Amino acid sequence: MNEVLRSSTMPAGSRPARLGFLGVGWIGRHRMEAILSSGAGEAVVIADASPEMVEEARRIAPVAKVVDGFDELLRHELDGIVIATPSAQHAAQSIQALEAGFAVFCQKPLGRNAREVEAVVDAARKADRLLGVDLSYRHTQGMEHIRTLLQNGELGSVYAVDLVFHNAYGPDKAWFYDKQLSGGGCVMDLGIHLADLALWALDFPQVEKVSSQLFHQGRRISGQADEVEDFATATIELSTGTVLRLTCSWRLQAGTNAIIGASFYGTGGGAEMRNVSGSFYDFVAERFQATSRSPLSEPPEAWGGRAAVDWARRLQSGDRFDPTCSEYAAAAAVIDQIYSSA
Repeated sequence: MNEVLRSSTMPAGSRPARLGFLGVGWIGRHRMEAILSSGAGEAVVIADASPEMVEEARRIAPVAKVVDGFDELLRHELDGIVIATPSAQHAAQSIQALEAGFAVFCQKPLGRNAREVEAVVDAARKADRLLGVDLSYRHTQGMEHIRTLLQNGELGSVYAVDLVFHNAYGPDKAWFYDKQLSGGGCVMDLGIHLADLALWALDFPQVEKVSSQLFHQGRRISGQADEVEDFATATIELSTGTVLRLTCSWRLQAGTNAIIGASFYGTGGGAEMRNVSGSFYDFVAERFQATSRSPLSEPPEAWGGRAAVDWARRLQSGDRFDPTCSEYAAAAAVIDQIYSSA
């Protein structure tokens, strides 16, 4: 391991974290801009195969050095690396960066299956490096309020959770539709957010049983099919007795751009976060009591980059391996079971 590159060389809070950015498409640039705007990190080096994407990134970070690839990026003196490449590369690139002594913030999914995710977590543990994943919906005000209600027992015994994410467009990159590269379809792309969100809000109880149905262009398929699913529904039973119902899709003819929501129902009340007027970005959260409801949060809210900023601030403060990153593997295991039970 290259000791020079360890984040321990950065005194807590003394300077912004020195970061490399691998992959600067739309989401990579958005996370870069959020981190730089927060002051928690600076862009030292950028790598992307697309000259157009690099040029866009240089508008955000004009002094960052541009390199030809990942190996060259790893040769720079950095505290951490932000990874926003195609899904098939996430696990291997994260492990390589961690073993080189860097902290890592990676786009979801961290791996195409639980085995890959567990390998990344293990690499972070061995390297004693901070690992973060862009599970951004955890950082919405609405879900933070709802999690607090759940943690305080204010909804009573929660027995049902409804989770939905319908994207009327679907991804615009070809690799999303190649199972070897993506690991799966809408479940891998959208379902991971839903599964993580529910498990995180409920404090990661044990999953006891999963049943699911997958569809490709209206036709039932198995989880082992060559095609990727564009519609999926799953029932997830937890050790607490809670039942999660998860549904997600690409290009559903739903009459709107997106339908996104997480609803929690307990013996003492309910709570829900949902998108507004088909928006991918605007959410409201409400608490339910019988037939009445009260607001928890309302738009507008700039939540998209908060996971990245949180990681960068923790890195800046000198944080190392966080054992709670094992949660990433728990959510990935649910995704595995959704595919295996179809």
